[in-house]
Amino acid sequence: MTERPDPVAIASRIVQRRDQLGLSEWMLAYRANMAPAYLRQLLQAGPEFDPEAFVRIATALGTTWPELLSGHRPDAPPGQSDAGPHPLLLHLSEPQCWDLIGTHGVGRIGLPVGPAPLVLPVNYTVDAGTIVYRTAPRGAAAPAEGSPASFQVDHIDDRRSRGWSVLILGEAHHIDDPDEQQRLSALPGTTPWAGGARPLWVRIRPGEVSGRRIGTG
Repeated sequence: MTERPDPVAIASRIVQRRDQLGLSEWMLAYRANMAPAYLRQLLQAGPEFDPEAFVRIATALGTTWPELLSGHRPDAPPGQSDAGPHPLLLHLSEPQCWDLIGTHGVGRIGLPVGPAPLVLPVNYTVDAGTIVYRTAPRGAAAPAEGSPASFQVDHIDDRRSRGWSVLILGEAHHIDDPDEQQRLSALPGTTPWAGGARPLWVRIRPGEVSGRRIGTG
């Protein structure tokens, strides 16, 4: 049996989204091609009263009816769900951190470029206890030789309110040896997702590896 939509929850999402966009009731009604009085009636009656009108409302709010119905955007950032019951914060050992990072994936490189640190996503590979990635020589993710750097990888399970995060602090070094570059290019995860010419190979040598896992008790 299909669960009937909750009119109160949908009306609340509509008002919240309207406020986020800075729209008045009149402006939303105008965008949805209806009178403000009819908009108020719809929010009280629910989507079964006039389904097509709710589709117009969703369009006027820059979203879709399925997203308005569920309150979830497929491309929304993680961590929007409420905390789980009896949350637990666990500290991970260094071997556990490396197990979670795996052999390759996508993480965030943090570099000290004033006036504030710069954090960018890059795809990486793990090589002999170090993090390796490729970038453009003058790109934003290109560190100076020997500069301090941080690298973070995490995973969030919104549905279960669980997740983990691993943080690596160390130094960034350029890999200039052609033979070493050729060896690394055969490893998984070394082809930059961003595409283009990215011939600079960077290795992050860890000085400290720490991690945390959030679960429920």
